[in-house]
Amino acid sequence: MSSSKGTALITGASTGIGAVYADRLARRGHDLILVARDVARLEALAARLRDSSGVRVEVLPADLADRAQLARVVDRVATDETLELLVNNAGISLEGTLIDTPEATIERLLDVNVRAPALLAGAAVRAFAARGRGGIINLSSVLALAPEMFDGTYSGTKAFVLNLSQGLAKEVGDKGVRVQAVLPGAVRTEIWARSGKDVDAFPADWVMEAGDLVDAALLGFDRGETVTIPPLADEAQWEALQAARAALGPNLSRREVAPRYRQTAATPV
Repeated sequence: MSSSKGTALITGASTGIGAVYADRLARRGHDLILVARDVARLEALAARLRDSSGVRVEVLPADLADRAQLARVVDRVATDETLELLVNNAGISLEGTLIDTPEATIERLLDVNVRAPALLAGAAVRAFAARGRGGIINLSSVLALAPEMFDGTYSGTKAFVLNLSQGLAKEVGDKGVRVQAVLPGAVRTEIWARSGKDVDAFPADWVMEAGDLVDAALLGFDRGETVTIPPLADEAQWEALQAARAALGPNLSRREVAPRYRQTAATPV
């Protein structure tokens, strides 16, 4: 028997934020499909969640940088009629910057952080819109709003996820599909060590625990937020940014070049 809450598919589910989402959604009564590369960790997490929550948990091993393996996950999202929620959590970062990172590493970053969430969200939104229900949670980052702070390549992938989410939310909001972008700041997970960074090098009050992040993000999802920024205390700052962006919009495309870019003809001698 399937859960009355439907099934949630979570990418990057073996550790960190993804594993916490699995725990919290199991507690809410969702059956789960857990996607990641580390089969042993996925199986251990699945066994624990089955025992603690009594939900159905399926392990779906996949390396989302491998296009054939990604295609299998996309197909599952497109065809599983029990699926009610997609959590696009999988992501990687770089040890260095675009200047000193091998091309193959950049390609893997783009495959995991851009191609995978785009194709998975596309499959989900088509399936969910046809059924008139469903939700998509996309993990972005506060660096989508601050590209100068760290590597612009990684933050650029997270800006893509934010734009994707806001665009989809507008496109399918009237079709019963909810779309949320979650923008964490620094969160204590293994992604730091994997990219050669020490999370403890940050000031202690910068680093959020994964459980706190997910609990806040799910509260934002329950409230119907399109963008949830758990560390941001002053919501008015985000609202001001959105208002400024909206005001800029009507001025971005014109037949005439803006006066400030017109060259004044030289006076003949």
